[in-house]
Amino acid sequence: MTVTASIDHPALPITAARARVAWVDVAKGICIVLVVTMHTTLGVGLALEATGWLHKLVAYAKPFRMPDFFTIAGLFAGAAIAKPWRTFIDRKVLHFAYFLALWLAIILAVKSDDLHLVNIRAFATAYLWAFIEPFSTLWFIHILPLMFIALRLIWRLAWPVGLAAAIAIHIMASIYLMPDPYALASVWTGWSAVDNFSLFFVYFYIGAKAAPVILKMANNAMAFREAAVVLLLPWAALNALAVHAQVADWPGIGFILGIAGAMAVITISAIASLYRPFESLAYLGRHSLVIYLSFVIPMAAARVALVKLDISDNVDLLSIIVIVFAIGVPLTFQALIQGTPLAFLYRRPKWARLAD
Repeated sequence: MTVTASIDHPALPITAARARVAWVDVAKGICIVLVVTMHTTLGVGLALEATGWLHKLVAYAKPFRMPDFFTIAGLFAGAAIAKPWRTFIDRKVLHFAYFLALWLAIILAVKSDDLHLVNIRAFATAYLWAFIEPFSTLWFIHILPLMFIALRLIWRLAWPVGLAAAIAIHIMASIYLMPDPYALASVWTGWSAVDNFSLFFVYFYIGAKAAPVILKMANNAMAFREAAVVLLLPWAALNALAVHAQVADWPGIGFILGIAGAMAVITISAIASLYRPFESLAYLGRHSLVIYLSFVIPMAAARVALVKLDISDNVDLLSIIVIVFAIGVPLTFQALIQGTPLAFLYRRPKWARLAD
């Protein structure tokens, strides 16, 4: 697969290969920024009892924010499930299990007062229960291993059968979506692990099974940038119209918007990866796990501090400050602890790996 677009533009990277790799990181960067923006904006808005234009952005991104995350996560899953079971379990199950176990303990400890975890027994109970009912933002880390295992088990099924089954459980979960203008979540069974799996597995499955088509689409977007931008315009308008008309949550329509939005973000990322100013997004994408694991701690601290200082009542301004802090602190901390005994916070140690 080659990029045929001209690369002699002064804003472009030196090699097409660099751009071809970078767009996946850019897409992951967009995803993590959207996730942090949602949690930050809603938290600041709740504290100030106000809404702003960032709330509109969060509502606009609702149909595709998590579908895009899962589509990208599934994009290279085919290569992972082709590995021997031992390697697969190590990389796609134990990897996430390690960080879930570690950061669940850290976040619960930080939030122990708010959660009234007054003794070791209460803490242990909450900790163990979180492996059944995912806690806070860690639900994504909780559910990814389940998706990888499910994908491996059904991989040899004819793809129309697998896709039909994934769409069926998605539609059922969609019928029971929470009436939330900002977050996409189902209460189909009342068990969020099952509900989230049902709602989002279809995007993970499509990302894995349609990976060659998606990669080719991204390649074409880089080769024909102007045409790709023109094609994005009707998507942007239709997504806005669906959100405004409050039909984006309708079963079926939500699925179409989710897939269309995921493809749009991939297209945008492919184009953006050709230009140096967007390399910062690729950097965020390469460190998206670092951000995702720990952004809630600096986010909460910054929000509380800014509200108490009462420096402004502008919900958008305060939200932007908190977003920058919530993303910047994990990245800075991770850079500072590299090569130190604390490196285990973001890098799985050898003892937590299966021997090759």
